[in-house]
Amino acid sequence: MRRLRMNLTTILGLALLMMAPSVEAFVPSRIVASSSSSTMTMKVSLPSIGRHLKKKNPFGRSSSESRILHMSADAASIAATPEEEEKKSFFQKIKGVIPPANERKKLLPLALMFFCILFNYTILRDTKDVLMVTAPKSGAEVIPFIKTYVNLPAAIGFTAVYSKLCDRMEQKNVFYTCTIPFLVFFGAFAWFIFPNTAFLHPHGFCDMLAAALPAGFSAPLSIIRNWSYAVFYVMAEMWGSVVASLLFWSFANEVTTVDEAKKYYPLFGMGANVALIFSGQYVKWVSKMRANLPPGVDPWGVSLKYLMAAIIAGGSGVVGIYKYMQDHVMTDPACIDQEKQKAKKNKKKVKMGMRDSAKFLMKSPYIRDLATLVISYGMCINIVEVSWKAKLKMAYPDPNAYSAFMGNFSSATGTVTLVMMLLGRTIFEKFGWKKAAMVTPTMIGVTGLMFFALNIFAPFFAPVAASLGTSPLMLAVLVGAAQNILSKSSKYSLFDPCKEMAYIPLDQDSKTKGKAAVDVIGNPLGKSGGSLIQQALIFAVGSLAAATPYLAGILGILVFFWYKAANSLGDQFEAAMTADAAV
Repeated sequence: MRRLRMNLTTILGLALLMMAPSVEAFVPSRIVASSSSSTMTMKVSLPSIGRHLKKKNPFGRSSSESRILHMSADAASIAATPEEEEKKSFFQKIKGVIPPANERKKLLPLALMFFCILFNYTILRDTKDVLMVTAPKSGAEVIPFIKTYVNLPAAIGFTAVYSKLCDRMEQKNVFYTCTIPFLVFFGAFAWFIFPNTAFLHPHGFCDMLAAALPAGFSAPLSIIRNWSYAVFYVMAEMWGSVVASLLFWSFANEVTTVDEAKKYYPLFGMGANVALIFSGQYVKWVSKMRANLPPGVDPWGVSLKYLMAAIIAGGSGVVGIYKYMQDHVMTDPACIDQEKQKAKKNKKKVKMGMRDSAKFLMKSPYIRDLATLVISYGMCINIVEVSWKAKLKMAYPDPNAYSAFMGNFSSATGTVTLVMMLLGRTIFEKFGWKKAAMVTPTMIGVTGLMFFALNIFAPFFAPVAASLGTSPLMLAVLVGAAQNILSKSSKYSLFDPCKEMAYIPLDQDSKTKGKAAVDVIGNPLGKSGGSLIQQALIFAVGSLAAATPYLAGILGILVFFWYKAANSLGDQFEAAMTADAAV
């Protein structure tokens, strides 16, 4: 009878254990239950049960008794301290942040690919400015003319060619066809064109024209005088529009879903924007290296070879990674939906001419709002940037010093962008697409008006500059640099992810041709629009400095229309996502 009572006690204790939520009301001193949203951890203190379980049963154990004893042992091992629970929760959070294997397989190569593209673009952006701004009888005033009369026609021509290539070739072959010629040109420029500029540039002819023409023609003549630098400038600009904005993001949108884009696009460029830091320091290192060259050696020619060698290496990395993803990622069912991919390939392409494509795109309010965002950014950044670069040349007339400053500028841009990208994911999660799209116009509007105020009211800020131990000119340069850094970092961390997410719900024709029109034409069109405004004001008031108050007012108007387009596009994007989820 005693053994029977012992076994009954054991069974009763385990029954109470299995009924833990209700046991607490009966034996609170014995069983303590603590719960979270998804799990319940029980601390068991049943000494009488434990003593009975430790005694050997002389009649032998039945299978049911064995299972009961196993359950009691497992129950005793369930007990966990709060420290262990906290540690487990911490590791679960870490595990939740790491993407699964199928996402890592495509996201890591894409991040490395973007790193190489932005590494190249940063070097090219700094180099093109140094070449044109410090060229013989040239300056920052030339930039608006290049953007309007050289860059914009080149972008329109490329878009027409790209549209034909998309109709006649597979997308992967379009990528190779558009990327490799850039690398060939940059290599040829450093090793063949630049060493022979004395022979190739028509300085005598331009001097003759300058003597016969009014002084207002000096900027267009500078483009003709330094035509190879102007071509380099356009090719560097096109690398950003074509390879970074069009080819890379088209490919990224093809291999990622909307959910993946929302999670990773804000963080996606983090690795890439480390490229801004690396490339900026590389440019700075090359600039310092020039000082140690022996007499008689062209320092800028040597620097170009180092810089363009890095461009070729980075470009080769882009092509190699793209080839790897085509062979190993695009064919993996765990990464890419093969049925959808096959349906895209089998879908008959609708061939449209340039005029038909333009009509097709202009009928879409969605594409028009996207174009407004891109054009507004281009116009706003150009209006502020040209004025800043004019001040920058006054502060750093020497090409080496100018290049070194731009190297530090690029590194600072990369560092701030990394911080902004960490914030970007939180902004998307808490506030959504529309609020995230509003950050960049706000940043450019506020900082741009501060820079213009510093120039318009320069005498008022002179004591402030003196108290900081600098001159009003250098203070304007530093504030303009801060404006550019904050504007570009908000663009890379929020504006670009917002823009690229907006393409994902669109059909294939709108993705390819719409994106080509918006990114390749819209970006230079925005910069050219800003340049035309500056040219008109220079002709009207006589100088860029005198046009500053008008530029500040125009900047405010552009930011207003930017807000309006972002708000409209946000509503359309949410509607498109809802419709896409319903399918």
